Amino acid sequence: MSKNYDLAIIGGGPAGYVAAERAGHKGIKVVLIEKGDLGGVCLNEGCIPTKTLLYSAKLYDNAVGGSKYGIEAKEVSFDFGKMMSRKEKVVKKLVGGVGLKMKENHVDVLKTAAYITGKSSNGIAIKAGDEEILATNLLICTGSEAFVPPIPGLATPGDQILTNREILKLQETPASLVIIGGGVIGMEFASLFNSLGTKVTVIEMLDEILTGMDREMSAMMRQIYAKKGVTFHLASKVTEVHGTEVIFEKEGKKESVTGDKVLVSVGRKPVTTGFGLENLGVELDRGGIRVDEKMRTNVPNVFAAGDVTGFSLLAHTASREGEVVVNNLAGRNDHMRYNAIPGVVYTNPEFSGVGLTEEKAKEKNIPVRVVKLPMAYAGRFVAENEGGSGLCKVVVGEKYGEVLGVHMLGNPSSEMIYGACMAIEMEMTLKEMEEVVFPHPTVSEIFKETVFGF
Repeated sequence: MSKNYDLAIIGGGPAGYVAAERAGHKGIKVVLIEKGDLGGVCLNEGCIPTKTLLYSAKLYDNAVGGSKYGIEAKEVSFDFGKMMSRKEKVVKKLVGGVGLKMKENHVDVLKTAAYITGKSSNGIAIKAGDEEILATNLLICTGSEAFVPPIPGLATPGDQILTNREILKLQETPASLVIIGGGVIGMEFASLFNSLGTKVTVIEMLDEILTGMDREMSAMMRQIYAKKGVTFHLASKVTEVHGTEVIFEKEGKKESVTGDKVLVSVGRKPVTTGFGLENLGVELDRGGIRVDEKMRTNVPNVFAAGDVTGFSLLAHTASREGEVVVNNLAGRNDHMRYNAIPGVVYTNPEFSGVGLTEEKAKEKNIPVRVVKLPMAYAGRFVAENEGGSGLCKVVVGEKYGEVLGVHMLGNPSSEMIYGACMAIEMEMTLKEMEEVVFPHPTVSEIFKETVFGF
């Protein structure tokens, strides 16, 4: 006999487990089906493990450079094995925390693969291991996986050719690392291993790293890491790989670079196969599931959230999309907005941005005014970043003076960008921003100081 639920969720990542928690809290009878560990890629193979390692690398950077602050640390070293062990401990703790949240909110969790068998007037039928599930509503949160392009010689990820999954299982730091792709994932691993003494080379097909973020600051970030010893090959197309030798075309010429390991970080692709999606007739768009602003698919009572939509492959976007689904099921009229989704690169220094960039505003023919200010205008930044440089840039609408975008290069921008998100979400104007009191001394004051430049 089938077990009946108001909502079945396939996938326990940031979209799935947050939606399950919210649904359970609202009294919706919900089952969460996840074949792996709760938390998805973000918690197990992405956001959390990488940030744990990057924090260790940042501490090491600070110890090595302590003399700038009057601190002398003799014979500073790192233990990569301990770093990796701590990473596993952090992940295990947080996975357990997600499980506890599910129990507290009366969510049934089935740790098994799910397969959609069909849809009828009685509901959506799902086979989950030995369980037969019948759900009134279905939320698909199957996430994404690393995209490995069909480049000759680019073997299946393993000992030498790595994706974000395999590189997080290394037992020792490689002497040299070639990274194919200069996006967020590529630059974060470049930062990590560069700090730990690995010779890092980044090959990027486009003419700048971190495409989609503020271009001026992307160039500044590249220059900072070039000074740290990272080699960049821009506008370079990888054509083939022989073992760990990466061959690429640059300015019409063939070049190559060899490393002990090769990291493939050219993007991710939605997971839309292997769980019976074809039995529902759900429409796809550019490889992901097509949804509207309420995260509804073309099939009634079937929703999708997170990376599987192929739109904004960020954990915090996924969580919010899951919330939108649950809110509407609970009777609250809610819809997804993407104008204030922050993006963060957890390098050292950090790079954060939200809303329109100068480039995107020009592309969309949106009249804007732009002002920028060095981070050194914030006293706290100078006190805590000896010799460090950075920039804050604010983009506002020309007619009404509303905040449309904020971009920051410098520590700790990841902890400040939420204020800019709120300003954009609330459609705050320059005048309204001027009336907000910021604590002093904090690096966040740079936001207000920049606004006063208009």
